[in-house]
Amino acid sequence: MSSNKKYWKSVEELNENSSIVETLRNNEFSEPIPTDEFLSDKDSLSSSSTTRRDFLKYVGFSTAAATLAACEGPVHKSIPYVLQPEQIIPGVADYFATSMFDGFDFANLLVKSREGRPIKIENNTIAGAKFTANARVHASVLSLYDNTRLKVTKIGQKDASWAAADMKIKASLADAKAKGGQVVLLTNTLASPSTEKLIADFIAQNPTAKHVVYDSVSESAALDAFEAVYGERALADFDFSKANTIVSVGADFLGDWQGGGYDSGYAHGRIPQKGKMSKHYQFEANMTLSGAAADKRVPMKVADQKLALVKIYNIVTGAAVSVGKIANEEVVTKAAQQLKAAGAKGLLVSGIQDKNAQLLVLGINQALASEALSTVGTRQIRKGSDAKVAQLLADINAGNVHTLIMSGVNPVYTLANGKAFAEGLKKVKLSVAFSLKEDETASVTNIAVPAPHYLESWNDLMLTKGTYSLVQPTIRPLFSSKQFQEGLLSWTGNSASYYDYIKANSAAYLNGLTWNKAVHDGVVAGVASAASAGSADYAAAANALSQSKSLANFELVLYTKTGMGDGQQANNPWLQEFPDPITRVSWDNYLTVAKADAEKLGLTNEIVANGGLDGSYATVKVGATSITAPVIVQPGQAVGTIGLALGYGKTAALKEEMQVGVNAYSLYNNFDNVQSATVTKADGTHEFACVQSQKTLMGRGDIIKETTLTVFTAKFDEPEVWNPTPMVSLDHKEVPATSVDLWESFDRSVGHHFNLSIDLNACTGCGACVIACHAENNVPVVGKSEVRRSRDMHWLRIDRYYSSEETFEGDNKKKDEFDGLFGDKGSLGGFGQMENPSDNPQVVFQPVMCQHCNHAPCETVCPVAATSHGRQGQNQMAYNRCVGTRYCANNCPYKVRRFNWFLYSNNEEFDFHMNDDLGRMVVNPDVNVRSRGVMEKCSMCIQKTQLTILTAKREGREVAVDEFQTACSSACTTGAMVFGDVNNKESKVAKLAEDNRMYHLLESVGTKPNVFYHVKVRNT
Repeated sequence: MSSNKKYWKSVEELNENSSIVETLRNNEFSEPIPTDEFLSDKDSLSSSSTTRRDFLKYVGFSTAAATLAACEGPVHKSIPYVLQPEQIIPGVADYFATSMFDGFDFANLLVKSREGRPIKIENNTIAGAKFTANARVHASVLSLYDNTRLKVTKIGQKDASWAAADMKIKASLADAKAKGGQVVLLTNTLASPSTEKLIADFIAQNPTAKHVVYDSVSESAALDAFEAVYGERALADFDFSKANTIVSVGADFLGDWQGGGYDSGYAHGRIPQKGKMSKHYQFEANMTLSGAAADKRVPMKVADQKLALVKIYNIVTGAAVSVGKIANEEVVTKAAQQLKAAGAKGLLVSGIQDKNAQLLVLGINQALASEALSTVGTRQIRKGSDAKVAQLLADINAGNVHTLIMSGVNPVYTLANGKAFAEGLKKVKLSVAFSLKEDETASVTNIAVPAPHYLESWNDLMLTKGTYSLVQPTIRPLFSSKQFQEGLLSWTGNSASYYDYIKANSAAYLNGLTWNKAVHDGVVAGVASAASAGSADYAAAANALSQSKSLANFELVLYTKTGMGDGQQANNPWLQEFPDPITRVSWDNYLTVAKADAEKLGLTNEIVANGGLDGSYATVKVGATSITAPVIVQPGQAVGTIGLALGYGKTAALKEEMQVGVNAYSLYNNFDNVQSATVTKADGTHEFACVQSQKTLMGRGDIIKETTLTVFTAKFDEPEVWNPTPMVSLDHKEVPATSVDLWESFDRSVGHHFNLSIDLNACTGCGACVIACHAENNVPVVGKSEVRRSRDMHWLRIDRYYSSEETFEGDNKKKDEFDGLFGDKGSLGGFGQMENPSDNPQVVFQPVMCQHCNHAPCETVCPVAATSHGRQGQNQMAYNRCVGTRYCANNCPYKVRRFNWFLYSNNEEFDFHMNDDLGRMVVNPDVNVRSRGVMEKCSMCIQKTQLTILTAKREGREVAVDEFQTACSSACTTGAMVFGDVNNKESKVAKLAEDNRMYHLLESVGTKPNVFYHVKVRNT
C-alpha cells in the first residue's frame, strides 16, 4: 500500500500567505544561485559581491546545489545529425592512415577522428611505416583548427574567389609565354611523385618556366656532397642500430639534423644487452639532445670541428693531410681510433654546413664500409639548392621574373634578405602564394590562396626512395582552400581531380596492392636500388678543410628548437608552451652563452623569489644586421660560441600571445648556420618562463641512478652494488625500505594492474610524449605569465638534470663525502653547490608524471576523498568532489599535481585554442574539460585502458598482451616508455619490472609507485 504522506520542505510552507510558497512548490530555490558572479573570469571573480556566508546560504538548500556551484563547467549546445553519416558511430573513434610532410617535418600516421573531427595523432606501426611523429607532428592536429588561417582567396589583399584568381594566373602565364617572360614555381621540398609529374607537365607546356626548391633550413651542402659522390640529389639514410661506435661532429641527429627520425635506431643500441651497448662521442658547440645523450661530449667551436674532422679522416683512412693542433685533441684521436677499430660497425655523421666536410663524412664511412650508412632508400625530404635560390633572388631584383607562384614557402620571413625579396616582388608582374596563413609573404603577394591543411588533403609522398605513402583527408576542408596541385591541374588544362590524378599515377608504386588497400594501410613498402657508388677527391676536400681558421669574433651557431622547428607552427600554443628539453624555457628563443663568456660580457641569469628566471639582454651583430635577445647562460656551450634558435619572431597572422622571440633568420646569411658575430650587453632584464627551477627534485639520491657499463657488466648479478635499495631504520636495525610499510596492502593480483616503465637509457628528451598527453587529455595552455608563476598545467614533464661535477659519479662521490653541516664538506653548503652545473655537465632526461602510488600520500590527506585509488593501480581524481584545498599537492613528494587556477576555456584572459569554437574542435570528448578550482594530474589515460577492456569484451576475447597503451607510451618511439598490465606475466612491462635495472623514485618514502625507472648506464 502506497503512502500519501506529505513532506514539507520547510516550516515556511505551512504559511499559506508566504510569498515564497508558490515558488518553492515549483522550484527548489527561492532565489537563483549567483553562479555567474563567482564562476566567471578572474576580474569578475575578484569584484564579486557574494560573501562566503552568502555563498553557503545560497547553496545550503541541498547537496545538489553545492555540487552545481563547485562543478559548473562550460556548457555547449549541440545540434544532432539530421541525417547521420553511415560511417560515423557516436562515441566510437575512427582511425585513418595518412602521412604528413610540410617541407620540414614528416611522418607516417594514424589520425584519430571523433564524430568527423580529427583530434589526435598516432604512429602508424604497419610494416613499411618508417617515420614516427615528433612533438611538432603530434601538435599539428591543433594547427588544423587555427582560427588565424587564411580562409578565402585574396587578390590585392581583398577577398575574392578562386575562379577570379585562377583566371588572372592563366592570363599571366599566357602573357609570359607570348613574351618569353620567366615563370618560376618556388616550393619547399615536395617528395611527391604526383606533384613532381604535374610540375613536369606544367614546365613542358610553359617552356620559360622552371622549378626552384627552397628549404628554409638548408641541407644543401650535404645534398651537394652526396650528389657529387653518388650522382643523386638526396640524403643518405642511417640506421644507428647497426653502429657500435658513433662519432658525431656537430650533428644533432636526435634533433632535426637532416630531418631527424633517428632516435629509435639510436636508442636500440643504447639499452645495455649482454654487456654491450653502443659508444657515442659528440663534438659540438651548442648543447643539443644528441650531446646530452652522448657518453663523451666535447664542447668545440665549429672551426675546430672542421679540423677534428680532418684528423679523424687521417686516422681512419691513413691519409696524411697536414692539420694544426686543436683543443681536446686526445679525445678526437681516441674517438677516431675506436671508430677505425669498429670498422663496418662504426659511423661518422656531421652537421657542418660545408660541402668539403660532408664529402669527408662520405669518404670516412666508405673507408669503414659502414653498415649504418645506407644508399638504398635514400631520403627525399630535402632537395633545396642554395645556389638556385640565390639566383632566383638576383633574377627577381633584376626584374627578370614575370610570374612567380609559391607554395609551402615564406621567403620574406625565412630569407636573411627577406626585405629585399619583398621589394623584388614589386618588380614581378604577378606573384601568387599558396599558404595556410596570410603570412609575411602571402600578405605582400598579388594573390594569396588559402592552402588546405594536410588533414584536409589528398597527396602522395616518397619520403625515402622506394617507399610510397598516401595522404588522405580526414575532414572536409574547413575553409575555401585550394591545393597547389589543383592549380597545376587547372593551368595545364587537366580537368581531372587531384584524387583521380594520384590514383592514376599510383599504379607504378603500389607494388601489387590495390588502391583501396594502399589507402587503408597508408604506406606501400617497395624495393629500392642502391645509389650508384662513386668517389670524390677526398684528399682535396680534407686539404681545403684543414685551412679553416677560427673567427675573430664569436661564432653564432643557429639551430632549430625541439618545439618550434623552422617556425611553421608558431601559432600553435601547445608548441609555444612546450618547455625546451635543454633549457626548460618556453615561450621564447634566446642567446645561449657559455658561463666564461657571460662573465666577461657581464651577462647574468637570476632565479627570483617566485621561482621565475630573469636574464640579461645582449645585442648580436652579424654584418650590418643586429638583433637584441635575452640570454641564457648555458652549461656545455663551447667558449667563443653563442646559440640562437630559428623559427621565432613571427608577427603576421599570429595571435598576439604567440608573437614572441626574435627572428634569427635575419642572421642566416648565405644559408650558413655559423656566422661571425659581435656580442655586447644591452639594457634591461628579460623575464623567462622557465620551469626547471620550480619543481626540481635535485639532491635526492634515488632520483637519478647511474652506473658505468664496466660496473654494470662486472656486477650484473650484484645489483645492490650499482642499484642499491634504500635502507631505513626499524627497531634500531637497517632494513630495506621496501620491506617496511605503514599500511596493510590489499591483494593486487586479481584483474589488471597497470605499471609504466621508463628507461633512462632510451629517453632522448624529445617531448613527443608531452604533446601527445596534451592532445589526449585536454590539458589547457595557460600562457607565459602563468608558466612563470609555476602554474603550468603539463600532466607530464621531462626533468633535465646536469651534473655539478664533470660526471654524476663525481656528484655522488662529493655527496658521500659530506661531513657535518658546515664548512667545505658540510652538507648545507654542499647541496647548494650541487645545484650549480659543471661547465661541461653530463645530462639526464627523466619523464615524471603522477606515479600512481599504491600507498599514495595524496589520498590520505584529501578531506573530501576527491583522490582515491582504483583496483587497477591508478590514482584517480573525482573532479566533482575536489574543492581545491591543495593538500594533496603539498603532500606529493613528486610535485606532479596541478591546481587549475582559472577557467581556461571560454576566457578572454587565455586566448588560446579553447577560447573559440574552431579551436575547441580538437577537444577529446572522452576526457572532460576541467573548470577552475580543482586539482588535475596524469590519469594514466584511464579512458584508454577502459576502452581497451571494453573493446575486448565486445569482441568476446581477452585483452591481448601489450595491447594497453597510454598517450605517452604510444607516442614514445625509442622504447623508453612501456605501459601494460603487470599481472600478465607475458607482458613487456611485467618482464621489465623484474629487470635488475628497475628502481622507483624516492623508494625510501614508501609510496610504492606503479611507475618505475631503469638505471642509466653510460659506456664511458
